[in-house]
Amino acid sequence: MPGTPDMHPIPFDPAAKEVRLPAPAKINLFLHIVGRRPDGYHLLQTAFRLLDWGDEIQLSLRSDGRILRTTDVPGVPPETDLVVRAACALQQATGSSQGVEIGVCKRIPMGGGLGGGSSDAATVLIALNRMWGCKLPGKRLQEIGLSLGADVPFFVFGETAFAEGVGEALQALSVAPAWYVVIAPGVSVPTAEIFSAEELTRNTEPIIMRAFATHTTRNDMQATVCKRFPEVAEALVWLSQYGAARMSGSGACIFAPFDSEEEARQVAAAAPQGWKVWVASGLDRHPLQGWLV
Repeated sequence: MPGTPDMHPIPFDPAAKEVRLPAPAKINLFLHIVGRRPDGYHLLQTAFRLLDWGDEIQLSLRSDGRILRTTDVPGVPPETDLVVRAACALQQATGSSQGVEIGVCKRIPMGGGLGGGSSDAATVLIALNRMWGCKLPGKRLQEIGLSLGADVPFFVFGETAFAEGVGEALQALSVAPAWYVVIAPGVSVPTAEIFSAEELTRNTEPIIMRAFATHTTRNDMQATVCKRFPEVAEALVWLSQYGAARMSGSGACIFAPFDSEEEARQVAAAAPQGWKVWVASGLDRHPLQGWLV
């Protein structure tokens, strides 16, 4: 599936049996861990922002009910891939007898904190909900998405959001336009390992959404990841020379905002060899938001 996915709003075509659709990456503008539930899940506060860059999903409808992944994703068997699990979950929730072939063009690095698998799953849920004629409302898709992963509801929600709980309690958030330099330092960070680290801060004082713009924020997972993965720390130190660099999610990717595309591209061009570096702008709306019923 060549080319860069179109991140402009994509209209739904009820006659289409085969589509190629974007699955945008996200960054966490901040991430605070404010507590822990009795079941062990961490309580978070974060601000999610979509980027106009990401994966691409190809869907081809089948009439026999089978759900097949048609592309290989290294290290991810089909039965554990979130795109397959998302299609199966929607099929189970609605009783749909239709099937689909799913192709995945991966650009978002795995274990990078950019939400690649979750975004892929959300694109599948949103698209198949319309293509199969299931007609579930967006809130129900978010509930199904939460059973797959904590970030999936945000991608279904589809706009810049202040999030609480485990990441599923979402409120629309307005932020200034920005261009971002995103660096993948070449390591994959296991989220579960970082969440279970003894030294992880879990008692940050909660903030209120309207104070977000003026409040001093951070990523509570950043210090733990940098301690265990020196490659992340190195990328953070380097990018901090040019802007307010921060780790996204549980890592490993580092980002910094810039006022213009030109400035961002100049910084990206100066990055040391061996890192994967992207320039992307913030995306206010998911390209498939018009597909929600």
